[in-house]
Amino acid sequence: MTNSPGPSAYFTLFNEVGIIEQLSRTFLEARLPEGLIRPHFSVLNHLIRVADGRTPLELAQAFQVPKTTMTHTLSGLTKHGLVEMRPNPDDARSKQIWLTDRGRQVREDTIKALGPDLARIEGAIGPAKVMDILPVLQEIRMFLDNDRDT
Repeated sequence: MTNSPGPSAYFTLFNEVGIIEQLSRTFLEARLPEGLIRPHFSVLNHLIRVADGRTPLELAQAFQVPKTTMTHTLSGLTKHGLVEMRPNPDDARSKQIWLTDRGRQVREDTIKALGPDLARIEGAIGPAKVMDILPVLQEIRMFLDNDRDT
């Protein structure tokens, strides 16, 4: 018999992660250029992490939002010159989203601008603790990512 903390511990875990997301979104959005919000940055970050050339539908599925929501987000990114839509060579009915040099630079500049915020966190919560929890958080993310498709 295991000493399971039960569902309440998992609820508390996700509740803490949600609160952390809300708080971190505030300092992220304070560092973004005028007119950009977290969903814009998230798409830029995703396209760099996973590779650009994704379709709006693929992005909507990755972010688990309606296609109309993703279309609105992509419209804002296009308006700011951070992404461009190109015809999909595999499907003439759809487009692919490609980062512009400006989009890549905005992402890098934002990460640099977060430096002081991240340094304060590092000072309060040492890197050893972060390195200890990262594998667990990544394991949870991978499980949830794979599980959503089942």
